[in-house]
Amino acid sequence: MLGRSLNQSAVKRMAWLEKSKTVILILLISFAFSTINLLFKAVLNKVTNHLVLITYRQLASTVFLTPIACFQGRKVGATLTTRILCYVFLSALLGGTLTQYLVLLGLQHASAAFCSAFVNMSPANTFLITLIFRVERLNLRSKGGKAKVLGSAMCIGGVLVLALYQGFPLTKHLHSHEYINRARDAGSNASPKSTSNYIVSAICMTSSSIVWSSWFVVQNWIGKLYPCKYSSTAFMSFFSAIQSAALCWAINSDPSVWLLRGKLQIVTVILAGVVGSGLCYVGMSWCVEQRGPVFTAAFSPFQQIFLVILALIFLREDVYLGSVLGSIAVICGLYILLWGKSKDIKDEALKPADLPKETGRTSLSTSCTIHVDADTKCHLGAS
Repeated sequence: MLGRSLNQSAVKRMAWLEKSKTVILILLISFAFSTINLLFKAVLNKVTNHLVLITYRQLASTVFLTPIACFQGRKVGATLTTRILCYVFLSALLGGTLTQYLVLLGLQHASAAFCSAFVNMSPANTFLITLIFRVERLNLRSKGGKAKVLGSAMCIGGVLVLALYQGFPLTKHLHSHEYINRARDAGSNASPKSTSNYIVSAICMTSSSIVWSSWFVVQNWIGKLYPCKYSSTAFMSFFSAIQSAALCWAINSDPSVWLLRGKLQIVTVILAGVVGSGLCYVGMSWCVEQRGPVFTAAFSPFQQIFLVILALIFLREDVYLGSVLGSIAVICGLYILLWGKSKDIKDEALKPADLPKETGRTSLSTSCTIHVDADTKCHLGAS
């Protein structure tokens, strides 16, 4: 009996780990992205062109993933067609070049904690985009459909609060001269210059969130057509490096902008390429394939939580009332949206399955009749 109970508990533990591995992986990816964004925030002021960082990051990812992709591709044996390469090129443009460039622009004009709040828009944006491409369905007559609309509206309202209202700082770094200047105007909004910087950052981060949500949809298509994630991610990093380099050369042809200065910049680029654009993108692709784009994007708030904690500890950044209020509205809207999605899935599962229709002249119909004899014994027969 003891051995049987131990076996049952081991089976339950393995089943729980099987269900939870997607969630655990997404949380690890969120922490990795938060750490990388914090490093980029620390080196942005010393780099004249953000596209240089993106190019080196994608090159590091390409060098890291190419040997793994060659080894893994032999086992999978999938065929890489022109159509798939076009999808990968689009994925590189959305998830690699544009998203990262807009994020770096946003980080340049505002704090890391403020910018991370806009990542929470990704699930709502992903839902709206999947709705447009008919990946998701919306029934306004059901409770789930109404919850999806309400959650999306709350996410948009929270973003407007983030962009238009700053408020007073909730954290006090008394050793900071910047905080002493801000404390004189506590309870009032920031200066016009600071406000304009926050608006520019909000526009960049909102745009990056929309582009990033589009990447989830494209990646969902790629996952169905081409199962080799290492190979597709390696090609995506390579295409993104070419796109970023071409755009950088078009904006500024001065060769001196390509020089990295200091160990922190080199470490940031290598870490962002190997972990961020390499392992994390492979992991995200796997999560999208396993649980879908909306579920994967639903864990975006954890990236903000990790980044706020890291920014408070290492960068001594202040957290403002507007950021907290806007983030609360976005997160509440996010989980109302997810509740609506889960409600629709449950309602869909409770619907009776459609009976197969008879098609063709060779269809076989089988009916069952129950015959009851004198001894009230039931015999099941087929006719």
